[in-house]
Amino acid sequence: MQAIATQSEYNYNEEDEKKEILRQYKALLRVLKSKLKPGDKVLLRRAFEISAEAHKTMRRKSGEPYILHPLAVAKICVEEIGLGIRSSICALLHDTVEDTDITLEDIQREFGSEIAKIVDGLTKISSVMDSNASQQAENFKKILLTLTDDPRVILIKLADRLHNMRTLDSMKREKQLKISSETVYVYAPLAHRMGLYNIKTELEDLAMKYMEPDTYRFIAQKLQDTKRERNRYINDFIKPIKEKLERSGFDFEIYGRPKSIHSIWNKIKKKGVAFEEVYDLFAIRILVNAPPEKEKEDCWKVYSIITDAYNPSPERLRDWLSNPKSNGYEALHTTVMGPQGRWVEVQIRTKRMNEIAEKGLAAHWKYKEGTTDESRFDKWFHQIREALGSNDSNSLDFLQDFKTSFLTEEIYVYTPKGDVKMLPVGASALDFAFSVHTAVGSKCIGAKVNHKLVPISHKLKSGDQIEIITSAKQKPNAEWLNFVVTSKAKSKIKDSLKEEKRTIAEDGKYILQRKLEGMGASMSVPNMEELCQYYKINSTLDLLYEIATKKIELKELKDFTVAGDKLVMPKPVKPSEVKTEYDPAYKPIDKKDTELIIFGESSDKIMYTLANCCKPIPGDDVFGFVTTGEGLKIHRTNCPNAARLFANYGHRVVKTKWAKNKEISFLTGLKIIGIDDVGVIHKITNLISGELKVNISAMTIEANDGIFEGNVKVFVHDKEELENLVAQLLALPGIERVDRYDTE
Repeated sequence: MQAIATQSEYNYNEEDEKKEILRQYKALLRVLKSKLKPGDKVLLRRAFEISAEAHKTMRRKSGEPYILHPLAVAKICVEEIGLGIRSSICALLHDTVEDTDITLEDIQREFGSEIAKIVDGLTKISSVMDSNASQQAENFKKILLTLTDDPRVILIKLADRLHNMRTLDSMKREKQLKISSETVYVYAPLAHRMGLYNIKTELEDLAMKYMEPDTYRFIAQKLQDTKRERNRYINDFIKPIKEKLERSGFDFEIYGRPKSIHSIWNKIKKKGVAFEEVYDLFAIRILVNAPPEKEKEDCWKVYSIITDAYNPSPERLRDWLSNPKSNGYEALHTTVMGPQGRWVEVQIRTKRMNEIAEKGLAAHWKYKEGTTDESRFDKWFHQIREALGSNDSNSLDFLQDFKTSFLTEEIYVYTPKGDVKMLPVGASALDFAFSVHTAVGSKCIGAKVNHKLVPISHKLKSGDQIEIITSAKQKPNAEWLNFVVTSKAKSKIKDSLKEEKRTIAEDGKYILQRKLEGMGASMSVPNMEELCQYYKINSTLDLLYEIATKKIELKELKDFTVAGDKLVMPKPVKPSEVKTEYDPAYKPIDKKDTELIIFGESSDKIMYTLANCCKPIPGDDVFGFVTTGEGLKIHRTNCPNAARLFANYGHRVVKTKWAKNKEISFLTGLKIIGIDDVGVIHKITNLISGELKVNISAMTIEANDGIFEGNVKVFVHDKEELENLVAQLLALPGIERVDRYDTE
């Protein structure tokens, strides 16, 4: 759903708009043509008319009629996801219940309960993303229940999100950030898990366009500049393979496709290399036309032809033919050494596999008809149902657990009898034990992986065979939560610990009561919550438990003051964090006062601190986040925590902006790499302190085999000054790289 504007804000030609709406409706009919059965056209027309009538006074932020959005979503459902007529009807109606006078009962009366149920699921999702965090997790559970009931809900929602991301330009900056963060946090992983790789890639790229615009533009420009050279290389690489495949009589297609901007950026960050050093900017894809019974055989033959032409990297072979991913993805991936000493990724799949890779779930079901095999998709849904069935009352962790359990890549492992089990990457032997049965997990004391004894924390790899060792005396402990990643294992361990925790917490309650009474404070709920906030603990049960187990010794109570019988928390003062001047009239900020906070102006009496996780400096793209207990914290929009904060606590994010202020300096770090030459340190310090008059706070230089690596902490006034410093350092002879890092 997009923000809505009123008619009067825009000049528009009603006649032209009607023509455009009709043109888009006809385009939808065209893509549906092969799927239409008798009577379908009438139903679709009815849905279109209801939606057009319901939304007729509404406009999108861009000024166009709102009905164009549901039409575009329906077209994405058919064209890019492979859904049919019923999903198109749901897509046309997906915003009506939430935004107009139409009720669910109206939809049920017109189109039946199946369509009403899907529209209900879509309405629930929309309401989730604007509510507060605990509600969000609760509602997310409801959505997933609908998803396992009818996955079309999520597929249509992904189409809706994709169209919103494609048309995000007309939204306000903070809305762009919120929607992009949510997309990268929840929707892109969901698209990936549903097997919609093209949509997942586009969502990530579009989110990056708004969250890290400079980097996005830089990489897009670089890709554009190197396009001709890249195409020449791809043609040279393909030529010998093409000839061999033709001689062997294969019916095939072969082409190179560029990697996404988002994945190139991830490589640059992960490997710490410059754009020019990222060789796999593209992948070669070979599509073979093969009958079902010869698919595997033909793919391996093609693999053999490629590795005859070019040397493969043995550790980079990925065989998803023998073990398809749970989202149905099947392919062979290999990386070979191409001309000019460049590594090139080659993906081999059949036409059927390619359709599943692009259309995911919808295509998977098309090919599944008539088979008795319980698909991996169904197993995945079954696991989600199981996770949702656990009565874990704290649903705040739910979204995070769901992401680690169900939205990551998976590995395949074997039971002693040779049955395959699917677990997320990073799963331990203990996760496997709980996936077998709760009782096996609870009593697990160790495991044999490939017949070797390992501890329960042992991380599993694809292809491992695991035998679990149990003991009647064993019981779960809190440490176990550190090395399980599956939702099932986490919830079962937590359930088991809760009872034990309550008993132990009784001792903590007694200790705390004595201490508080000694200070003249009461053992009240507000006082307990104040302490939870101070010690950064989630619940009073955890607080009492940590007091009982001596993790918290309550020494800090002496810093608290008592007013009446209430505890008053000491103010945190951290010298490394820059604050505006202290104002005795400082009051907790109110949401309506924070539409725009301009930093550094003394007229603005709102206190803020700079987040330690990303160390922003003036000029950085930033947002404010209202914390509980520590006031307003300022984060960079590309902070590692930004997506999580936006997606889970969007209501606490406030619009922020820097003002020019040359009186305050900010500490930031630079990592400098170059050739270890005589006088290089002198050149660097002379430039920073002497020429540019920038204060150095600390400097360390290490040289090794003719290469030096230096870390310099400097005080700068803003991003402009920092960028000038970086440019001047790079201009020095022998300096290879200069990167900003966040100081401790």
